Amino acid sequence: MGEKLPFVTKDQLEHAAATWPTPFHVYSERLIRERARALVAAFSWNPGFTEYFAVKATPNPTIVSILAEEGCGCDCATATELAIASACGVRGGRIMLSSNDTPDEDYRRARELGAIINLDSLDMVDCLARALGGELPPMVCLRVNPGGDFTASNGIIGEPADSKFGMTVGQALEAARRLSGMGVAEFGLHAFLASNAQAEDYYPRLSRMLFGLAVRLWRELGARVRLVDLSGGIGVDYRPEDVPVDIAAVGAGVRGAYEEVLVPAGLGDVALAAELGRWMLAPAGGLVTRVIHEKVTYRDYLGVDACASNLMRPAVYGAYHHITVMGREAEPATRRYNVVGRLCENSDQFARDRMLPEAHVGDLLFIHDAGAHGHSMGYNYNGTLRSAELLLREDGSFELIRRAETPGDYFATLDFPGSRFSALARPEG
Repeated sequence: MGEKLPFVTKDQLEHAAATWPTPFHVYSERLIRERARALVAAFSWNPGFTEYFAVKATPNPTIVSILAEEGCGCDCATATELAIASACGVRGGRIMLSSNDTPDEDYRRARELGAIINLDSLDMVDCLARALGGELPPMVCLRVNPGGDFTASNGIIGEPADSKFGMTVGQALEAARRLSGMGVAEFGLHAFLASNAQAEDYYPRLSRMLFGLAVRLWRELGARVRLVDLSGGIGVDYRPEDVPVDIAAVGAGVRGAYEEVLVPAGLGDVALAAELGRWMLAPAGGLVTRVIHEKVTYRDYLGVDACASNLMRPAVYGAYHHITVMGREAEPATRRYNVVGRLCENSDQFARDRMLPEAHVGDLLFIHDAGAHGHSMGYNYNGTLRSAELLLREDGSFELIRRAETPGDYFATLDFPGSRFSALARPEG
């Protein structure tokens, strides 16, 4: 079994912790840029390729700005995520609004920014027309759910028929017919069927299905598909024994399907897109926490100053995140621990029965692959406060890119006229 190593040293983390106490999330600028460039290189054969970074994964404006510098756009699900994209200088067709159960104001905000709008259901055709006063954009994207036996190696979304996302193929054809009648001239196709798929054939299989539908829309309706968005879903190697997905092989597989299906149909100018969040950012981030208690009952427990409020995936999904005891990377794993947080929930455990080098109060732990769906999924249960986010710059320096919450932040929403708790929202001192 190979060992996963942090992208940062113990000395670096101790230096950072002297200024910004644990717990905190830390991200590697070097890894973020490397992964963005690897993805673009894998699809460089398609001149129109765009990575619409899934903002939901890591909605920090500094990180979104770094990705924008690398040519990435933004995949947004809400008006707030649209605002993040705009604040980072991302505009127009570099933004994709891929949402479901969408309020009218989100459609209007997307139009103001010139974003591509991706419709999740057939009823949203009329919703979009109402929201925009009948003035539809020249291109609309359609999210498709093929149902049937299209499966991927993931345990988060599951079978297509059990997913709330997308419309049936028949509904997509009807949506294109209606939209064409409303003046929409061009279309995009999109599907979101997997999360953390480990197999390299997921994108190629998905692309073949969407390419076939693009040909069908053209032949049956005369509807021209200009964009095929493969969405997200490509996974990462959370466990040491996992084999990393070869993104170059994925790109080559999609190219094979493109040349077999689209090119012969005269659709060789279709642009491709991805909306990777986890693959882009998970390995580029970690949660840093310190051991504050040791407890031995029926198990050996390491109590840390982080909790599920900082990284909820283990508590909610039973997800595996590798843990390194900083400074003991080369030592054998001789003790079996449960690594736990302080929430009043037994599910608040980062690891159960995990073999680690012997650890003690004061040790720093690095929880791997927390750069996506980590800080972004934080919450305030038990009055916990969300932690800081740091960026490890390419020159080795640290930058605070989101401060830790304070008790004043917790009470801030009570600061309104007539509230007897307004004083609690004021800064301490």
